[in-house]
Amino acid sequence: MKNVMKAGLAKINITPRIGVELTGFGPYLHRYPIAVRDNLWAKAFAVEQAGKRVVIVSCDLLGLQTPMIDRIKAAVKKETGLAEEDIMVHCTHTHSGPATSEMNGWGEIDPPYLEILPHKIAKACIDAVNNLQEAKLSHAEVPCEGIGVNRVYDKVYDKDPSTLEHHLSGNWRPAKPELTDTACHVIKIESRGKTIGFLAYFGCHPVVCCEHSHYIHGDFPGVALNNLEREFPGSVGLFLQGAQGDVNTCVAHKTEQEALLALDVIAARFANAVRNGLIQAKPLKVGQINSAIIPTNFTEDKFKISELEKTLADKERAVRKADASDADFTVRMEMVYITAYRKIISLLKDGKSTYPMTKIQGLQIGPIALLGSPFETFQAIKNDVKTAAKSPIPLVMSFTNDYLGYATDKQSRGGYAGQTVPLIQARLPLKKIHEELVEVLLELEKKLTGK
Repeated sequence: MKNVMKAGLAKINITPRIGVELTGFGPYLHRYPIAVRDNLWAKAFAVEQAGKRVVIVSCDLLGLQTPMIDRIKAAVKKETGLAEEDIMVHCTHTHSGPATSEMNGWGEIDPPYLEILPHKIAKACIDAVNNLQEAKLSHAEVPCEGIGVNRVYDKVYDKDPSTLEHHLSGNWRPAKPELTDTACHVIKIESRGKTIGFLAYFGCHPVVCCEHSHYIHGDFPGVALNNLEREFPGSVGLFLQGAQGDVNTCVAHKTEQEALLALDVIAARFANAVRNGLIQAKPLKVGQINSAIIPTNFTEDKFKISELEKTLADKERAVRKADASDADFTVRMEMVYITAYRKIISLLKDGKSTYPMTKIQGLQIGPIALLGSPFETFQAIKNDVKTAAKSPIPLVMSFTNDYLGYATDKQSRGGYAGQTVPLIQARLPLKKIHEELVEVLLELEKKLTGK
């Protein structure tokens, strides 16, 4: 019985109190929730085969940074004995949850919430390991359409004046579906003839509810999987966020009433796809479980300190005008840049990088390779990895082990995601992130599989 596969699942409520600030969408918006639309969860899945155990936890949060990840992993290691590479901490990237990272104006963190959070996430992992029981896995790749649109390359969508009803109609599709995910992967976990859990992998920004929304929830994946859990009482469903850096939901930046209507429709579309996957899933032979981490530094662009100081001085003058108002969006945005440029200049003067060394992590579960990085990864990067990978089912995941902004493709280096976002996060743009991330993810896969 030594080689019998075991699986365990657990979840813990990580919904914050109403008083915390929600994150995303603009500088100093002070977007506070008025109610909980759907609870936020840390959901964990542990698996064991031939004495090797790993655990992955998926959190309904925008992202978590390295100090928090380290605290979670240390707590799990202390209770379970699992090594760092055996514990994967992942986020779904909901924009309808609390600020959990230093985002420089994109939502203030709440110290009491953040002090409690790592212990809760760790408990989900520990409980999943303690719940290990004989189980079997099944897998399906099923169509998942009518959700995402490529916000960078689908220019038809950008100029589309279509009504909300059009996007919520059952036959809506983006002009270029090939630039999005059109299928999702579903992994079903069964024990004693009962579905005890499932994992759903798909790449799309959870931004149905945007800057005008004031409700807490996990956006379309959170709502969908919470509903599916009710269909399978006692089950735990994890969402694994894929390559979503250039993919938005078909409805975004609408009024609160329109967004909440769209949330239910798009969540239902995703739930239908996952449900079909649970029905169609075929047994998965888990011959081997493995884990690996590759510490990595990515190449930053070179900026002259003198040029940064000149830009900083210009922005400081703009906010020091006699008629400047803190209610002015332009002033608030300039303050984001001022804060960021001061930090960047200080780091460069000390000879330091603006990026910490990050850890690219992977888990192998039989034919499935979960390849995680801390970026909002563009579709083209995922496609390059998928084409070159040796694993039968390579799944490129975002928001794993840290949150470092976008990993843009070669064509998008100078745009909003590649140039603007790093600077407002107090980092320099990454010079070769497409090539370097593909390379390290393939190296990681080789380390996992030996192929």
